[in-house]
Amino acid sequence: MQQTDSGDRYQRKVVSFTARGSRLDARRQRIWDEHADRFVLDVPRGEATTSVHPDWRLDVPAVFGREAPLVVEIGSGKGEAIIHAAETHPDVDHLAVEVYRPGVAQTVLLATRREVTNVRMIRADAEGVLAHALAAASVDELWTFFPDPWHKKKHQKRRLVGPRLAASAARALRPGGRWRLASDWAHYSAQMRQVLDAAPGFSRDFDGDWAPRFDGRPETGFEAKAARAGREVRDLVYVRT
Repeated sequence: MQQTDSGDRYQRKVVSFTARGSRLDARRQRIWDEHADRFVLDVPRGEATTSVHPDWRLDVPAVFGREAPLVVEIGSGKGEAIIHAAETHPDVDHLAVEVYRPGVAQTVLLATRREVTNVRMIRADAEGVLAHALAAASVDELWTFFPDPWHKKKHQKRRLVGPRLAASAARALRPGGRWRLASDWAHYSAQMRQVLDAAPGFSRDFDGDWAPRFDGRPETGFEAKAARAGREVRDLVYVRT
């Protein structure tokens, strides 16, 4: 097993992320200590730190205390999109899935600042969450915004959006549910479109080459940086048939 300096263990299989440290600065550690129990779900693990035990199932109504539509963001980063959505749509439940503890801690910070109650977080690899932790056909929308492009050719096998993830997403999404994606790397955008055009159970929900920009996604600092670098953001939307 590879380990970070903090002792985290990661799978030997090829994954879409690198083993980074999970240490928090003083502010985020304080927020984590005070508020993580309200927002971050305790996940039974397999062998690796970010794995999800294959026998574990997430009881979404019990976690949120109600029956409501469910939006899941995989690779939620610092939580800007999911917290904005939770604040804007209090009648919808939101689940953020992220492997990096500092990103989850920042999402907790945003949730406490904006006083949202309809968001929860899982620190885990998205594959396990979609493949077995969530009930089949239980997700209304799935979001994948700006996944790591792994732009070097030798690293592209690590890209998150591929046939295996598409199969897990098809399992988790309800019929009529949507998968929204965005990337600022042209090659990865084209690859995602190619993967989902070929994926069983999905069809395009846009005309032309790309979908209109999703107005539910706030412009984050990351997206602004891409614009300054001259990289065009391309959106995709697919519907679960």
